[in-house]
Amino acid sequence: MPQPKTVPALAAALTLLSACGTPEYRAERTHCEAEWMLKIPPVHRQEVVTKYRNEERPSGKTTCETQGTTTKCKPVMETVSVPYTAVETVDIRKAQRDPQIDSCAARACAAKYDNSKCET
Repeated sequence: MPQPKTVPALAAALTLLSACGTPEYRAERTHCEAEWMLKIPPVHRQEVVTKYRNEERPSGKTTCETQGTTTKCKPVMETVSVPYTAVETVDIRKAQRDPQIDSCAARACAAKYDNSKCET
Protein backbone atom coordinates (compact mmCIF):
# COMPACT_ATOMS: atom_id res chain seq x y z
CA MET A 1 0.00 0.00 0.00
CA PRO A 2 1.48 3.44 -0.92
CA GLN A 3 2.58 5.71 1.86
CA PRO A 4 0.60 8.96 2.21
CA LYS A 5 3.47 10.99 0.68
CA THR A 6 3.65 8.66 -2.33
CA VAL A 7 0.41 9.77 -4.00
CA PRO A 8 1.22 13.53 -4.17
CA ALA A 9 4.79 12.80 -5.26
CA LEU A 10 3.58 10.43 -7.97
CA ALA A 11 0.98 12.93 -9.17
CA ALA A 12 3.63 15.65 -9.35
CA ALA A 13 5.97 13.38 -11.29
CA LEU A 14 3.23 12.42 -13.74
CA THR A 15 2.30 16.07 -14.25
CA LEU A 16 5.93 17.01 -14.89
CA LEU A 17 6.45 14.14 -17.31
CA SER A 18 3.21 14.83 -19.15
CA ALA A 19 4.53 18.25 -20.19
CA CYS A 20 7.04 16.59 -22.56
CA GLY A 21 6.50 15.23 -26.06
CA THR A 22 3.50 14.83 -28.31
CA PRO A 23 0.06 13.84 -26.94
CA GLU A 24 0.59 10.42 -28.53
CA TYR A 25 3.95 10.00 -26.78
CA ARG A 26 2.47 11.10 -23.46
CA ALA A 27 -0.30 8.51 -23.85
CA GLU A 28 2.21 5.73 -24.54
CA ARG A 29 4.45 6.85 -21.68
CA THR A 30 1.51 6.95 -19.25
CA HIS A 31 0.59 3.39 -20.24
CA CYS A 32 4.19 2.23 -19.86
CA GLU A 33 4.58 4.03 -16.56
CA ALA A 34 1.52 2.28 -15.12
CA GLU A 35 2.91 -1.06 -16.28
CA TRP A 36 6.40 -0.51 -14.86
CA MET A 37 5.15 0.94 -11.58
CA LEU A 38 3.61 -2.49 -11.00
CA LYS A 39 6.71 -4.38 -12.16
CA ILE A 40 9.16 -2.22 -10.18
CA PRO A 41 7.10 -0.57 -7.44
CA PRO A 42 8.50 2.44 -5.61
CA VAL A 43 10.51 1.89 -2.44
CA HIS A 44 10.75 5.09 -0.46
CA ARG A 45 13.52 5.91 1.95
CA GLN A 46 14.56 8.99 3.89
CA GLU A 47 17.96 10.24 2.73
CA VAL A 48 20.16 13.15 3.66
CA VAL A 49 20.83 15.19 0.53
CA THR A 50 22.91 18.28 -0.16
CA LYS A 51 20.99 21.23 -1.55
CA TYR A 52 22.06 24.76 -2.37
CA ARG A 53 20.53 28.16 -1.77
CA ASN A 54 21.70 31.52 -3.07
CA GLU A 55 22.58 34.28 -0.63
CA GLU A 56 23.63 37.87 -1.14
CA ARG A 57 26.84 38.76 0.71
CA PRO A 58 29.14 41.78 0.68
CA SER A 59 32.02 41.22 -1.74
CA GLY A 60 34.45 43.44 0.17
CA LYS A 61 34.22 46.13 -2.51
CA THR A 62 32.28 49.37 -2.33
CA THR A 63 30.86 51.80 -4.82
CA CYS A 64 30.72 55.45 -3.93
CA GLU A 65 28.70 58.33 -5.34
CA THR A 66 29.45 61.94 -4.69
CA GLN A 67 26.74 64.55 -4.92
CA GLY A 68 28.01 68.01 -4.13
CA THR A 69 29.90 67.74 -0.87
CA THR A 70 28.31 64.43 0.20
CA THR A 71 29.79 61.05 -0.67
CA LYS A 72 27.70 57.94 -0.12
CA CYS A 73 29.28 54.52 -0.28
CA LYS A 74 27.56 51.17 -0.31
CA PRO A 75 28.93 47.64 -0.37
CA VAL A 76 28.92 45.70 -3.63
CA MET A 77 26.95 42.51 -3.05
CA GLU A 78 27.63 39.15 -4.68
CA THR A 79 25.47 36.07 -4.94
CA VAL A 80 27.02 32.97 -3.42
CA SER A 81 25.76 29.41 -3.46
CA VAL A 82 25.56 27.99 0.05
CA PRO A 83 25.28 24.23 0.58
CA TYR A 84 22.98 22.81 3.24
CA THR A 85 21.69 19.38 4.11
CA ALA A 86 18.07 18.31 4.07
CA VAL A 87 16.22 15.06 4.60
CA GLU A 88 14.11 13.99 1.62
CA THR A 89 11.98 11.00 0.80
CA VAL A 90 13.38 9.38 -2.33
CA ASP A 91 12.29 6.43 -4.44
CA ILE A 92 15.37 4.22 -4.53
CA ARG A 93 14.00 2.27 -7.51
CA LYS A 94 13.34 5.30 -9.75
CA ALA A 95 16.72 5.06 -11.50
CA GLN A 96 16.01 1.39 -12.25
CA ARG A 97 12.42 1.97 -13.43
CA ASP A 98 12.73 5.16 -15.55
CA PRO A 99 14.88 3.67 -18.35
CA GLN A 100 12.38 0.81 -18.64
CA ILE A 101 9.52 3.31 -19.01
CA ASP A 102 11.46 5.31 -21.62
CA SER A 103 12.30 2.16 -23.57
CA CYS A 104 8.73 0.87 -23.41
CA ALA A 105 7.32 4.19 -24.71
CA ALA A 106 9.91 4.35 -27.51
CA ARG A 107 9.10 0.77 -28.60
CA ALA A 108 5.35 1.45 -28.57
CA CYS A 109 5.82 4.64 -30.60
CA ALA A 110 8.09 2.85 -33.08
CA ALA A 111 5.49 0.12 -33.55
CA LYS A 112 2.60 2.57 -34.07
CA TYR A 113 4.27 5.60 -35.69
CA ASP A 114 7.58 4.28 -37.09
CA ASN A 115 9.54 6.63 -34.80
CA SER A 116 10.46 6.60 -31.13
CA LYS A 117 8.80 9.94 -30.31
CA CYS A 118 5.29 9.20 -31.67
CA GLU A 119 5.59 12.08 -34.13
CA THR A 120 2.90 12.02 -36.79
